[in-house]
Amino acid sequence: MLDYAALNALAAVVREGSFDRAARALHVTPSAISQRIRLLEERAGCALVVRGQPCVPTETGRRMCQHMDRVRLLEQELTEGLPAMAPEGGARVALPVAVNADSLASWFAPAMAAYAAQAPVLITLSVDDQDHTAEWLRTGAVLAAVTSTARPATGCNSQPLGVMRYLAAASPAYVARYFAAGVGAGSMAQAPSLLFNTKDELQATWVRRLCHRHVELPRHTLPSPQAFVTAALAGMGWGMFPEAMIAPHLADGSLVELVPGTPLDVPLHWQTARAASGLLDGLTRQIVAAARAGLRPA
Repeated sequence: MLDYAALNALAAVVREGSFDRAARALHVTPSAISQRIRLLEERAGCALVVRGQPCVPTETGRRMCQHMDRVRLLEQELTEGLPAMAPEGGARVALPVAVNADSLASWFAPAMAAYAAQAPVLITLSVDDQDHTAEWLRTGAVLAAVTSTARPATGCNSQPLGVMRYLAAASPAYVARYFAAGVGAGSMAQAPSLLFNTKDELQATWVRRLCHRHVELPRHTLPSPQAFVTAALAGMGWGMFPEAMIAPHLADGSLVELVPGTPLDVPLHWQTARAASGLLDGLTRQIVAAARAGLRPA
């Protein structure tokens, strides 16, 4: 049998980033935390955490922390039916989730907040490109994810959420400056674009569809959906924006589409680990309902 007190200490160190903060969170001494982890490492036969600022888990340590997350969720589900076994004070359990930034900045956050306000959980949110969030599930780093991947990861369920429509847009002054002669491969190669991060392929995909070939785009990197809009309004560059996010700016003319009638539709899916507890069912209901209201039908 695993030593769950030691596993809890390991998870606390990884979550809090240090032995001292983990000790405070668990109301024990730092030496007790060190001893528990040392005994766990001796039993595992390998290091489980890399001591540093912050402390980070090794691969084996990460897998043990994931196991602890699942155990807590299952225990929480059990105590809901057996109130006498519930810990004093109504302990909350960690629920790791991955989502793309545009969903988080629009339809996802209200649904997540509504769920967390009434469920006994503490959500740990990881933000990544929608083409890469499924990898977080495959590695076990999260128990649920919004992803563009329809095929479920091993041990997961997948259901469609809807389509996020993106529009290529910029300020009228920017369009007049860089695209006075039209939008094509030549002008695209000279016009600064806005990129969320190096994983962001939306701009390149849209340009490839428009020009029927790859175009090397000059780019500013801005890892914030809100900063994207602010930068575009100021004439810093053009970018791919969720339709709903820039609808008011399109309506008042402060932003315009580069080529009207050329949207880029990205289907989104909600994947959840089958081994997770019924607590995820409540989150799933909130997410699916919010997606129906905030996304286009698939």
